[in-house]
Amino acid sequence: MLSVEAGGESFVLLPERAVWWPARRSLLVADAHVGKAVSFRRWGVPVPRGTTSETLDLLTQLVERHAAERIVFLGDFLHSRRAHAPATLAALARWRSRHAALQLSLVRGNHDDRAGDPPAALGFEVVDEPLRVDGIALCHYPKPRAGAYVLAGHLHPCSTLGGRAHDRVRLPCFHFGTEVGVLPAFGSFTGMHPMAAGDGARIFVVAGESVVELPR
Repeated sequence: MLSVEAGGESFVLLPERAVWWPARRSLLVADAHVGKAVSFRRWGVPVPRGTTSETLDLLTQLVERHAAERIVFLGDFLHSRRAHAPATLAALARWRSRHAALQLSLVRGNHDDRAGDPPAALGFEVVDEPLRVDGIALCHYPKPRAGAYVLAGHLHPCSTLGGRAHDRVRLPCFHFGTEVGVLPAFGSFTGMHPMAAGDGARIFVVAGESVVELPR
């Protein structure tokens, strides 16, 4: 695990593509895209099954490991209205019952606008951005906010490592600029968008079970 200071706060970057905020006993998760696979299957696209269970199991591991009291989802919790399929909602309900005391917050993103809010029975606090916590603005869209350091998602950032084309690899990354930090997508069935350092930004790639800062 690797710690980063931003907006006067200390955050721990996790190889599970999430952020642990110790002072707030909170996990920050961007772009879970629950139900994306079922959405694609309904379009007739053959994609892997079990991605929702994989995502929820990983959340459970993080909650239990850190004794988290809250998860803040930085947008795109559900992928689309097709994510309201009975099997997906049943899996979410089982997961929620296992973590009944956990506070869940969702900062609406573009996919949430289309998918709709999670069912009320799941007990989410759902808000429009920004969700301000002291000097931190929790958002979906990575845009600067006056008087706060922004933590956001949306872009699914990655970094390309290697030289010649056949030797290159793309790894999800955390991208911390001077005013905005962008988390990698948490969901297991998501694409990635290359992001360069530039303007003094720091890039931390997820490499297996480690998070490693790239040389500037």
